[in-house]
Amino acid sequence: MKVVLTSEIKGTGKKGEVINVSEGYARNFLLPKGLAVEATDKNLKELERQKASLNKKKAEELEKAQKLKKQLDAIVIKVSVKAGEGGRLFGAITAKDIGEAIEKDHGLDIDKRKIELKSPIKTLGEHQITIKLHPEVSAVLNVIITAIG
Repeated sequence: MKVVLTSEIKGTGKKGEVINVSEGYARNFLLPKGLAVEATDKNLKELERQKASLNKKKAEELEKAQKLKKQLDAIVIKVSVKAGEGGRLFGAITAKDIGEAIEKDHGLDIDKRKIELKSPIKTLGEHQITIKLHPEVSAVLNVIITAIG
C-alpha cells in the first residue's frame, strides 16, 4: 500500500516521502496515529503544493540572508570598554555584546546564536567575526575593540 508520511518515522522514512508499506502496517499503525495518509491523487497534489511552497520559502530566506551579508560585510562595529595594562580587558566581549552593538549602531537585529565566537574577546584591537546567517551564507564582520579614556 502506498502512503505519504506526515512525520518522520525512524527506519521507515522522512516527512513528505511516498513509500510502499504493508497494508497491515498502514491500516493498524500509520493511519490511525496520523503518521501517514493514503497516497491518493488528492494527497499527492497537496504534497507537491507543500513542497513548492517550502522551496519558495527557502529561496526567499536565502535571498534575505544574502542581502544581510552584503550589509554586514560593509560595516565595522566599534566597541569601547575599560581595559587594563597591556591591552587586556576587564571582562570580555561576548556574542551578546556584539549583537547589541550591531543593533544599536546599525539597527540590524542579529541573533546572538548566529554569531560564531570560538571564545570571548579579551584583547583590544581589530577582530574578524563570522556570522552564520543561513546554512549556505556566512558574513565576516570587523569588530574594533577600543579602550575607554
